[in-house]
Amino acid sequence: MTASDPKADLLRYLQEARDALLWKLEGLSEYDVRRPLTPTGTNLLGLVKHTAGVELGYFGDTFGRPYFGENPPPWWYTQDAEPNADMWATPDESREDITGLYRRAWEHADGTIAALPLDAVGRVPWWPEERREATLHHLLVRVIADSSRHAGHADIVRELIDGSVGLTPGKGSMPPGDRAVWEAHHRRLEEAASQAGAAG
Repeated sequence: MTASDPKADLLRYLQEARDALLWKLEGLSEYDVRRPLTPTGTNLLGLVKHTAGVELGYFGDTFGRPYFGENPPPWWYTQDAEPNADMWATPDESREDITGLYRRAWEHADGTIAALPLDAVGRVPWWPEERREATLHHLLVRVIADSSRHAGHADIVRELIDGSVGLTPGKGSMPPGDRAVWEAHHRRLEEAASQAGAAG
C-alpha cells in the first residue's frame, strides 16, 4: 500500500509550477522578460511578480503572517495601486528584485504551510466579509491552480518570444520533432482551420 501525504503532494505540485514559471525567464534579455505579448499586456516578469504577491497574500496576510509589515510596495493590495500594478515590472524593478521576491515568497509560504494543518482556517483580507474564512487546504489548491495557469501563460509567451517550449528543465513534455516538423504541423493546423472556416 502506498502511504499518502496530502500536504507533500500539494507542495510538490506547487513547486513544479513555481519552477516552471521562473525557468521561462532564463536566457532572455531585460526587454524580452518585460515585453507585453498579448493585448492585455501579459509578460513574463509580470507573471512572476503577480504570483509572488498571490503567495505572500494567501499564505502570509491570510494567516496573520504579513510579509511586508508596515512598508508594503506601492503595488500591494493594501495600497491605492493602479489596476494591474502587480502584473508588470517598472524600469526601476530589476529582474533580480522580482525573482528574488518570488523565491522569498516561497520560503514565507512554505513556512506557513509547514506550521499549520491543512484544516487550519485563515481570513482572506480582500475577500468579502461574509466569506473571508478559508482553510489552508482550500487556499493551497487555489494557489496551485493560479500558479499553474500563469505557468501556462508563460509557456505561450516564451514560445512567442523565441520558440522555446517545455514544462520544466529536464521535463520537456513535448512530442519529438525539430523545427521543420513543427512548421509542418502548424501548416496542417492552419489548413484545417481554414477549411472549417470556409465550410462554416
